Amino acid sequence: MNRPAGAGYAAGMSQPEQQQDVPGLQSAMDPVPDCGEESYVGTGKLTGKAAVITGADSGIGRAVAIAYAREGADVLISYLSEDSDAQEVAKLVEQAGRRAVLVRGDVSEAQHCRDIIATAVREFGKVDVLVSNAAFQMSHESLDEIPDDEWGYTFRTNVEAMFHLVKAAVPHMAPGSSIIGSSSVNSDMPSPTLAPYAATKAAIANFVASLAQLLGEKGIRVNSVAPGPIWTPLIPATMPPEKVASFGGDTPLGRPGQPRELAPVYVLLASDDGSYVSGARVAVTGGRPIL
Repeated sequence: MNRPAGAGYAAGMSQPEQQQDVPGLQSAMDPVPDCGEESYVGTGKLTGKAAVITGADSGIGRAVAIAYAREGADVLISYLSEDSDAQEVAKLVEQAGRRAVLVRGDVSEAQHCRDIIATAVREFGKVDVLVSNAAFQMSHESLDEIPDDEWGYTFRTNVEAMFHLVKAAVPHMAPGSSIIGSSSVNSDMPSPTLAPYAATKAAIANFVASLAQLLGEKGIRVNSVAPGPIWTPLIPATMPPEKVASFGGDTPLGRPGQPRELAPVYVLLASDDGSYVSGARVAVTGGRPIL
């Protein structure tokens, strides 16, 4: 039986060996990730804002969608194909009294990225916050194991999608708006078995640094968040079962992070509390350093 992770997920605890097909389902994980469904309490930091979040059906994106809704934002939930997970998030957004818009499709396709933003503008009339979070990774023990098409797909999903989303969204963003990219501790400490993914996460951090300077005159802030090992469906869907079982145990805090532990950082960067934070890469790594 699946066990909720919850606040008691402490150092020294581990998850059982498990495997899923890509992209993975949150509801099938053991323990089920804690995205703040029972714990996140908003204080109105995003009242009246409209947010677009890719990869919002599960994991970090789901936690951010829940937090944003409880802070007062309407949310467009972009997801690949995990209908049941996405519908759960939409229900949670609506229970918070906010509008939820579901958009299914593959962000590796440039036109779909443009369609996501067009849908947000049609439904909300604006885009105040864009969170480019959807990502793909796969674990490989050697360079020869990495298929050419997988390398390209990883870059299209993780990097090119952010370019197309930002380019489409900026004309609809007013001063005070925020763009957030999901980078990774791998941007600074690349894992050899996640080489394509690590390279894309470094590219996101670098792209964010450029965008912060390009868009500053428009009053648009751009930042990235660099998570460490976070318990999301990407892990059992892309790593061998034995690595899943030990995932996150080598951090100084001795455990993987839960998605809910990322949400407050995304809220800060989207809200007026972060009004002078731009060009930053915020580490949420369980103690792994980013220097």
